[in-house]
Amino acid sequence: MRKLPSLTALRAFEAAARHLNFKAAGDELNLTPTAISHQIRLLEEFCDQKLFHRRPRPITLTSTGARLFPVIRDGLDAFASALAEAKDERQSQPLRVTTTNAFAALWLVPRLASWRSQHPHQALEIIGTDSVVDLAAGEADVAIRYMTARPAGFETEELLRDQFWPVCSPKLLSTVGKPIHRPADLAHYPLIETFDPDTQPDAPIWRRWIAAARSTDDGVAAVGKSGGLKFREELHAIEAIIAGQGVGMCSDVLVARELANGELIKVSDLALPGLGFYITRLAYHPRRALIETFAVWLLSVR
Repeated sequence: MRKLPSLTALRAFEAAARHLNFKAAGDELNLTPTAISHQIRLLEEFCDQKLFHRRPRPITLTSTGARLFPVIRDGLDAFASALAEAKDERQSQPLRVTTTNAFAALWLVPRLASWRSQHPHQALEIIGTDSVVDLAAGEADVAIRYMTARPAGFETEELLRDQFWPVCSPKLLSTVGKPIHRPADLAHYPLIETFDPDTQPDAPIWRRWIAAARSTDDGVAAVGKSGGLKFREELHAIEAIIAGQGVGMCSDVLVARELANGELIKVSDLALPGLGFYITRLAYHPRRALIETFAVWLLSVR
């Protein structure tokens, strides 16, 4: 094992030898001249040699000090250079952001031009997946989780919370030719389902919506008995709804743009509660400053 003096002593000696002045060295290292002198004495004890002639002033290096100075100076320069390269390499890596496929495609990606205009040199890697990516294992730097409550064990902020509405394309209404004035009128339309009630009992599915609608419309019992479509991927279901293939339960966060431009319309005033989108990250992360910058940006564009 290497036997070395403290880094503080080496830095104090290098600064004092470069300036030939304890006060100037202390100003550089944010130490008092007395502290600089103390660190140098520790180094002299380690070497069992005097490194400076302190009298008469100004101070000068002894022969031993003169031999050590370029070695320690070059060594500290090498440390600083290697650390700077390591930091630059880390900063040049993309910030890895994981979220669901649908949220990535319909909400996050359309806003990325804003991020790039504000942070043109910081790359992003978007990991769209409906599986839970392990932040603790380093599989991503930050996640936007879609959950009923805040994820435990992380730092989080609620970015958005959605509701699910029955929506369809206006062209579907014109094709079927049956107006929708009440929930029972949906019996004329194919329904599009995406969530699995067996694995997600609280999911915003048609069965739950129909049960809620029965309190105001007895005729809703026949809704959903004709042929429909079911998708495992939420994004595919939304694409089918936009294409006019049926009426679906959609998150007002994910289809906000389509509702605003008229590609989709709500066909009922009855909505089901959704979940929250949570910005999620580790409390102690080596890229914490960058992650916080990204979190602030997300909150600014919601």
